[in-house]
Amino acid sequence: MNRKELDPDASPQAAFGARLRRLREEQSLSQVELGTQMGYSGTHVSAVETGRKLPTLRLARRADTTLGTGDAFEREWRDMRQGSLLEGFPEYVEHEGRAVEIRLYETGIIPGLLQTPEYARCLANSAVRRGSITPEQADERVTFLAERQAALVRPRPPTMLVVMDESCIRREVGGPDVMKPQLDRLLEFAEQPHTVLQVAPYGIGERRPFNLPLNLLTLPSMAVVAYAESQIRGHLERDSASVLPLLTDYHQLQAEALPQTASVDMIRDARRGAP
Repeated sequence: MNRKELDPDASPQAAFGARLRRLREEQSLSQVELGTQMGYSGTHVSAVETGRKLPTLRLARRADTTLGTGDAFEREWRDMRQGSLLEGFPEYVEHEGRAVEIRLYETGIIPGLLQTPEYARCLANSAVRRGSITPEQADERVTFLAERQAALVRPRPPTMLVVMDESCIRREVGGPDVMKPQLDRLLEFAEQPHTVLQVAPYGIGERRPFNLPLNLLTLPSMAVVAYAESQIRGHLERDSASVLPLLTDYHQLQAEALPQTASVDMIRDARRGAP
């Protein structure tokens, strides 16, 4: 029987696989037996143990249940998942989950916190087709977004102020079967008592102060942090001397954007115009 030697120090993924093998063998389970109890094939378990396949959150939770490890595998998965996120984003998400006010500006796509599962899935699947991520990572991406959204459902939800570039509602993702429910989701969001939704129309031209998406969070201490991304790097800014000018620019963006009533009308028109 060929047995691949594992190096848990090679990567977080390798450490996860080595732990899974060690605990499986301590309980005298074969890969097939463990896979059957977890709802996976023995081949899938082997691929995770040897690092040929990334573990998913679902697999980590089932491993914890089957092997009696509490939430050890889930915590290891989350640590591994955060290691693959852009710099600054894991800390940003922690702040996001307890912020009292969230200000978002987005271009090109609907902001993640407002995406339907179907819209998010289309974006993730597109990344799989381009070879940017694996199918397992696509599943994790969609699950992670759902967890972020769920964290905002509280007895006292944060105030959310969202400005979207007009391109967000004009760019069709997934065809009308995905886009129409997504636009409906925006209209529902705009009706909430703790939200403001505005569209920055193409017509504001050079008066648009931002060229990249921007997130601004007001924390319970009333401190404001900012998060922005390039294609390959994220940055969380805490220094008030850098954040306050961004907040001023955001106020100017809100002044240039359409009021919520006109923004809602534009979204309704976009929905009616979808094939």
